[in-house]
Amino acid sequence: MEITTEGPILYLHGEFDVRCTGAVRSAIDDQLRSHDGDVTIDLHDVGSVDCTALKVLAAASRRATRSGHRIVLVGANGQVRRMLHLTHLIRLVELERDEALVGS
Repeated sequence: MEITTEGPILYLHGEFDVRCTGAVRSAIDDQLRSHDGDVTIDLHDVGSVDCTALKVLAAASRRATRSGHRIVLVGANGQVRRMLHLTHLIRLVELERDEALVGS
């Protein structure tokens, strides 16, 4: 997993699984401390996720909410969305609507 940042946006690249959850958790915490406002996590380049990885996102979202901030996930592919629904973690994270899925 490669993690890059640009302003309040955290870009994740690669497979998001238990092996990289510590690094992702630290990167999210750094973003929340560094930016006064919302943090966006871009998942466009994430091929797959596991349950542990999604729990990291849900826990970070709860922490952000408690401190008056939001974490918004963008670019979640179908597999990521399915896992969020199957694990019921969809209730704990905020997904940006994908206009391609919504239609015009």
